Amino acid sequence: MKTTIDLPEDLIEEAMRITGSKSKIDAIKKALHELIEREKRLKLLNFKGKVDLDIDLNSLRDRASKL
Repeated sequence: MKTTIDLPEDLIEEAMRITGSKSKIDAIKKALHELIEREKRLKLLNFKGKVDLDIDLNSLRDRASKL
C-alpha cells in the first residue's frame, strides 16, 4: 500500500542509523514490526495473575517421563 506521510527527517535518519537500514522504507517497516511486537507483549502481560490454570506440574512431569 502506498501512503504519503510527513515525518521529521532527523527521526528517520536516526532510525536508519540505529537499525542499520539502507532505506527509509526498511527503517519504517522495522519500527512498525517492533511496535506491534511490543504492544502484543504488553497485552499478554495484562493477563498476568488473571488466568488460573489448575495444573499439577508433578503429574505432568511423571507422565512425560513414562513416554
